[in-house]
Amino acid sequence: MIEMKDVWKTYPNGVMAINGIDVSISKGEFVYVVGPSGAGKSTFIKLMYREEKPTKGNVVVNGFSLETIKEKKIPLFRRNLGIVFQDFRLLPTLTVYENVAFALEVIEESPANIKRIVMNVLDIVGLKNKARFLPHELSGGEQQRVAIARAIVNTPSVLIADEPTGNLDPDTSWGIMDVLEEINNRGTTVVMATHNKEIVNTIRKRVIAIEGGRIVRDQVRGGYGYER
Repeated sequence: MIEMKDVWKTYPNGVMAINGIDVSISKGEFVYVVGPSGAGKSTFIKLMYREEKPTKGNVVVNGFSLETIKEKKIPLFRRNLGIVFQDFRLLPTLTVYENVAFALEVIEESPANIKRIVMNVLDIVGLKNKARFLPHELSGGEQQRVAIARAIVNTPSVLIADEPTGNLDPDTSWGIMDVLEEINNRGTTVVMATHNKEIVNTIRKRVIAIEGGRIVRDQVRGGYGYER
């Protein structure tokens, strides 16, 4: 599903963020990406959805080689990905329903299918009763659930989440993890960068630990291994 071969990333200012990484993530896995601040986690995540391009080496996701992919094909590649950020990035003037439906409208799905799919996805994230609310009328946790619903409405094969619980209180964070586990149980591969030690140590999944741009630990049911 995701493969990196001898991947390096050096930014124009000379900072080497990724330093010779080799890794493979299979279909249906749930993977935490952990490590201290500045370790290279965000760059590692961004390489997966082609926000960043490797300086050397290749990243293959869903059969797309991200080293050689043409710019015009990047939107097509991203249709099979769901991407969730800790700052939500919802459209403030659109309702919950409209925020989630937008991704389907872009690919010209029929109105009838859009309604069916969106309401089903909102049911999965527990927000079916708030479809007509605007983002500012929701709590932070509810806004994050909308962001997750938007990310999964196209039934992506891979969900990439960059600190999805970073701005949330502990109780809300556990609720978000319930949603991510449910999505994973439905067959979607989940890759989640996180600083949340308690979640990683409680909900045991594969852990990829990054330090200095290198993978220093890769465990099937690992723990966090860092103090905040």
